[in-house]
Amino acid sequence: MKKQLTKNLKPKTHNPKPTSRNPKPTSRSPKPKTHNPKPSSSSLFARACRVIPGGVNSPVRAFGSVGGTPVFMASGKGSRLTTVEGRVLVDFCGSWGPLLLGHAHPAVIEAVRKAAAKGTSFGASTPGEVVFAEMLRERIPSLQKVRLVSSGTEAVMSAIRLARGFTGRNKILKFEGCYHGHADYLLVSAGSGLLTGGIGSSAGVTAAAAAEVLVAPFNDPEAVATIVRAQGSELAAVIVEPVAGNMGLVLPEPGFLRTLRNLTAQCGVVLIFDEVISGFRLAATTYGVQSGIVPDLTCLGKIIGGGLPIGAFGGRADIMDKLAPLGPVYQAGTLSGNPLAVAAGIANLATLRKEPPYERLAALGRRLADGLNEAARRAGVTLTAVQLGGMMTPFFMNRAPRNMAEAKASDTRAYAAFFHGMLKRGFYLPPAQFEVSFVSAAHTKAEIEGYIEAAGAVLKGMG
Repeated sequence: MKKQLTKNLKPKTHNPKPTSRNPKPTSRSPKPKTHNPKPSSSSLFARACRVIPGGVNSPVRAFGSVGGTPVFMASGKGSRLTTVEGRVLVDFCGSWGPLLLGHAHPAVIEAVRKAAAKGTSFGASTPGEVVFAEMLRERIPSLQKVRLVSSGTEAVMSAIRLARGFTGRNKILKFEGCYHGHADYLLVSAGSGLLTGGIGSSAGVTAAAAAEVLVAPFNDPEAVATIVRAQGSELAAVIVEPVAGNMGLVLPEPGFLRTLRNLTAQCGVVLIFDEVISGFRLAATTYGVQSGIVPDLTCLGKIIGGGLPIGAFGGRADIMDKLAPLGPVYQAGTLSGNPLAVAAGIANLATLRKEPPYERLAALGRRLADGLNEAARRAGVTLTAVQLGGMMTPFFMNRAPRNMAEAKASDTRAYAAFFHGMLKRGFYLPPAQFEVSFVSAAHTKAEIEGYIEAAGAVLKGMG
């Protein structure tokens, strides 16, 4: 009755018969235009700068070392990214390392979807945490016990605290150019964004925190031996990236890591391998396992989360049992072992075991580095592409660097020109010289050849 009453109350309107001056609407008649422009990277960055410091939530995204406006991404699939403008780019940044299987891998996405339908966080233990920890221990035998956290930074920070609590000592030894997250004492002579931005350390790091950190050059066992002889009784830990990935890709020289193991064992120092980048990157395990060197603690992140935020640290049971609630070293996190991240990690590691991509990744990585070196030679540009497995960094210098001092000799202006030249041709590289390019399982031979061809054109213009 109400519907009928409403109908009767509608005012009558005059509807004349259609004429040439008053044509009857058709499906072809133009619809009223609405102004709804697509967002652009430049407009989004301008908006971001008004509400986010520097317009970015991580400094390396800011294009500070290559210039220009950061590119905003709308989506990713396989080896490719799509920008907010709709441009498709072949991705060699890989979210800075986690996406070994590529963007939006079906197994990972399905695992996250199923987990999300059950709840995103409980603040209580879940079966997935146990399964995931068991998977990590199976692949890394030195992880007698493991604790899950929410990031690589958190894993390293917790491992350092644990080493101090276990040994009763305060000082740590790290290496120039190795980046272990943004905890105060780890920003001394660090790499990654600090190195890219030309910052020696960070404001806000107290003199007291810096005083507890000793620094040695990477690949310099004699310097380490000197420090250990002088201050070994005060050292709680030696922490190192066994494959350095935060001053560009710098490989350990034969015997370097073995010397670290021997020296730390002699004076009761905890040896920590930061494998946030290298873990599961070169094989379905860590570089420590591959090299036959057993650290006391190992820190993980990136790949083990399949693109979701997660980290882990673990090692000797007698050290790990110093953690609360068993021991006096406190560490906690509401989202530690988050069910979505754990589900993604389980799916990721299971896929890597079922369909190991490592031999193919190594072949693609070698072809990429060899092709880039040859393209540079033909163009008359000084360049050395350093490669290991699916990891690669093009240094604009005439040799592979051994440490941070040598890496900093690379021509960063040349890298900036190379970055923008490749971006113009549809290839997205890390927007910083002192980072690593990553080949994923989703990349094809054709995309590698396309990179080499594009690089040849860019380098020819630079020569």
